[in-house]
Amino acid sequence: PGSKSLSNRCLLLAALSEGTTKVENLLESDDSLDQLEVPVEKQDATCVTVEGQAGPINAPSKEACELFLGNAGTAMRPLAAALCMGEGKFVLDGVPRMRERPIADLIDGMKQLGATVSCVEETGCPPVTISANELPGGSVMSSQFLSSMLMASPLATGDVTISIKDELISAPYVALTIGLMKKFGVDVQITGDFNEKPSFFIPSTAAYKSPKSILVEGDASSASYFIAGAAITGGTVTVRGCGSESVQGDVAFANVMEQMGATVTWGPDSITVTRDPDVKLKGVDVDCDKIPDAAMTLAVAALFAEGPTTIRNVYSWRLKETERMKAIVAECTKLGATVEEFRDYCIITPPADNKINDNVLIETYDDHRMAMTFSLAACGGVNVIINDPGCTAKTFPTYFDMLESIATH
Repeated sequence: PGSKSLSNRCLLLAALSEGTTKVENLLESDDSLDQLEVPVEKQDATCVTVEGQAGPINAPSKEACELFLGNAGTAMRPLAAALCMGEGKFVLDGVPRMRERPIADLIDGMKQLGATVSCVEETGCPPVTISANELPGGSVMSSQFLSSMLMASPLATGDVTISIKDELISAPYVALTIGLMKKFGVDVQITGDFNEKPSFFIPSTAAYKSPKSILVEGDASSASYFIAGAAITGGTVTVRGCGSESVQGDVAFANVMEQMGATVTWGPDSITVTRDPDVKLKGVDVDCDKIPDAAMTLAVAALFAEGPTTIRNVYSWRLKETERMKAIVAECTKLGATVEEFRDYCIITPPADNKINDNVLIETYDDHRMAMTFSLAACGGVNVIINDPGCTAKTFPTYFDMLESIATH
């Protein structure tokens, strides 16, 4: 299926553009544009046409527009920024877990630009309340949620400069956002070293224009399950829709599998993975800052390696759909691994002789990626029971059917 982060960004930019945009290979997921009364016409399950507003999205009526965004951080953050730019009152909320996911840095950044916006003061989390009346632009210091601020910036009536406070968080996602904005006619001017403390300038003349149609890349995080499955079993799998020309950071997961002992062949739009039966997977020590979603898949691949695997720089796990660090430690331990947990990394030592415990019930914590990641434990020839498999609907409703279609028993 289409990339979640690209799907949500494409829909929003299409809505803010001048002209009509056809968005293809869209991930089937919750659509907040309907709630905002932006005209979206569904062509089929993965293709829509969005009628652009040629500027900010205003509240549909004088009443506060209440948006329920479930557990979708990739919808909550960009909308919280973009809706500050138009006119009207908005309240953005979600499931109880969404009310535990920090957004204060973004709110602070938007306030620096003059927005009247707030989140819950005690927690720094949603609900987000916005009272919008255009924004003049200005300068902002931030290091988090940069993509959301960047996408909203062309809607300001003046210039916007965004400087990095400490270090740029999630650089691959920021690069992906800037690349996408360019496709919609906005050039972000970057000064300084992109991977350290760059600053970004968006002139007042910037405006989104529809590219007429845009194709969403296949989701590289979702591809990681099939890539790892091939590395673990020694079968051969080709994933299509993302490859050497992909804009998504998570394609680098294939390099990690290669480091462990898999054979990887890259095409512009595909990745093929297999493993020589004489080569055993080896434990690795990897900085996963740029591949936090795919790093979860590494945790299960580690169960099949010789020696421990260290997954570093994944503090962001603690802020996702569930507290992923705790969840991964708990479920890997159930399967027989020894896991040492630290603030932003963990060390996974596989069970003796890689013998995984049979018939383990995996808790998914209403987190799509937990269900998909831990299904791979079955590659060890054991039964794995996945609780609430339907939670994969968030990004990959057909995941288990697709897994079955390439599996042998």
